[in-house]
Amino acid sequence: MQSRLSEKFANTVFSPYHENIRKQVLHAIEDFDNLGTKVGKGKRNMVKHIVVDNVHLNVKSFKVPNLFNRFIYHSVRKSKARRSYEYAHFLLQQNIGTPPPVAYFEQKKALLLGKSFYVSLHIREDLTLRTLIDHPGYADREEIVRQFTRFTYRLHEKGILFLDHSPGNTLIIKQKTGEYSFFLVDLNRMKLNRSMGFQTRMKNFARLSATEDMLKLMSEEYALLTNIDQEQIFRTMRLYTLKHQRRRKRKKKISNQLGKYKQ
Repeated sequence: MQSRLSEKFANTVFSPYHENIRKQVLHAIEDFDNLGTKVGKGKRNMVKHIVVDNVHLNVKSFKVPNLFNRFIYHSVRKSKARRSYEYAHFLLQQNIGTPPPVAYFEQKKALLLGKSFYVSLHIREDLTLRTLIDHPGYADREEIVRQFTRFTYRLHEKGILFLDHSPGNTLIIKQKTGEYSFFLVDLNRMKLNRSMGFQTRMKNFARLSATEDMLKLMSEEYALLTNIDQEQIFRTMRLYTLKHQRRRKRKKKISNQLGKYKQ
């Protein structure tokens, strides 16, 4: 199996902390199409929860990009699989939660990137932020929102701009102490070591699509952490959230219209 995969993937990088499960990971990649259960909708990329010999893995298969980007990701920019792996290591070094990175695989041929995979250990979450949006009566909702806001503030203070800060991309686990732990997933779009101003920080909340009452809780908590006026924070968060939602509706409308023309 090792030799077959080494022929298919020019780059195979394993975390030194997880060499002991190399055999299971290679099996998961080799038989990706037939193993595991799909996680999420996966329109562009596909994530699967795969169990091999009682080892629980999350394997993300990235869609092969167009011809131009295949060259870019081969020779100019790091692939999404590699970025995911390296960002995960960086986050853990910063004491920011994310499923432990295990490996990444890149298929490269004739200066073009082909298939690529990112593998992490599977984390079984209790909920995501989407749970709180969809279920306003969720137990401990206010406390989770406040703790999540403190988590986001920590990211900002560490210069980590998580560009895909959306409702499903933070896994939340309740600890025995009653505290909540947060784990970022879908890591390939980040900016690191940034000095973030007020507007950038507020805009980073927009993709969460939080409800108005959640935005109020977030603005209250962020105000306590920064000594910035709570009303100013709320207005700015709300403005960027509404802009993002309007943009999404426009894109969906255009997509639906194009779909009708193709029929």
